[in-house]
Amino acid sequence: MTVKGILDTDGELHIHGRVQGSVRADYLLLAAEGDVEGDIVARDARICGRVTGRVFALNVTLDSTAEVKGRIFHHTVEVARGARVDARMPWRPLNFFETLEQLPETQP
Repeated sequence: MTVKGILDTDGELHIHGRVQGSVRADYLLLAAEGDVEGDIVARDARICGRVTGRVFALNVTLDSTAEVKGRIFHHTVEVARGARVDARMPWRPLNFFETLEQLPETQP
């Protein structure tokens, strides 16, 4: 299944298909067969699949099957051996995520 648009929930979200657009959830699990092209905002994000875009998450876990191209804004990050990361991974303090209502503009 492919979803085009915005996925937004206060709860837990598991993605096993393709999303073209933004994703916002308290907890996000992107399965190994999942693919997100767009921004991800979550308190906790476990990425096993493919992301092309920006990740804004307090806690990020990249499994060995993860492929990320873009940026990963995090407070804590765990990267498993085998994960493919072509991304900048800037650390951010806790208050950055507490006030994250409007996403920063994409830099060229």
